[in-house]
Amino acid sequence: MKIVVCVKQVPDISQSKVDPETYTIVRTGVDAVVNPFDLYAVEAALQIKDKTGAIVTAISMGPPQAEDALREVISMGVDNAVLLSSKDFAGSDTLATSYSLAKGIKQIGEADVIVTGRQAIDGDTAQVGPGIAEHLNYPVITDVNGFLEIGDSFLKTRAMTEEGYVDLSVGFPVVISVGKGIGEPRMPSLRNKTRSRKEIIPVWSPEDIDADKSLLGLKGSPTQVVKIFTPEIGGQVLFLNGEPLAQAERIVGILSERHLI
Repeated sequence: MKIVVCVKQVPDISQSKVDPETYTIVRTGVDAVVNPFDLYAVEAALQIKDKTGAIVTAISMGPPQAEDALREVISMGVDNAVLLSSKDFAGSDTLATSYSLAKGIKQIGEADVIVTGRQAIDGDTAQVGPGIAEHLNYPVITDVNGFLEIGDSFLKTRAMTEEGYVDLSVGFPVVISVGKGIGEPRMPSLRNKTRSRKEIIPVWSPEDIDADKSLLGLKGSPTQVVKIFTPEIGGQVLFLNGEPLAQAERIVGILSERHLI
């Protein structure tokens, strides 16, 4: 059984700023971290591995330094990793990113389960997981927050929706995107840390994954960021005193007066 988990290296949002001229995130001088949701994806993949003995491969697309993110997840228990890295991948939106990752996954070999984090903290689109599923023609379950049962050929999942939770059973192959409810990511072990330092991580170019370069990077990205800005703080601020029930009644009254409820 094969599992592929997608990992992204992102700038630490506590340090990140937006360039006022280009409207892009300033990455120079900012620490890079593994996307927090992807750590939950790794935990989900390892939970399946614990039950089935599957081989887990991590894949990432990014600059050469993204290798650090892959070594970090190997230290958690991932078996091996692959990095997609080339100037041709630069500037990819979610469509180009999901295409590139899907081609990389095909090159790894047919995966039974593909796991992604719910979203990346530098984009917050939650589109890459479903995009990979579309490119590979796999079914997809989004926002998985727990496994009810893990079998050798199926998963029973609990997924979060806008209306609440829904229990879904699905056979392989499948793509799942994972939320925080899956469980806290496990700590690296000393043995896996040692292994991660020695691991040889192959770096694949577009040619290695047989990708159409017109579908990569800026060329393959129909989404263009026109402007990013911090909204101005405005409006009336109202402080309410009194007991919680009285405050709640006052809030309801204000919302009613403004025809908001």
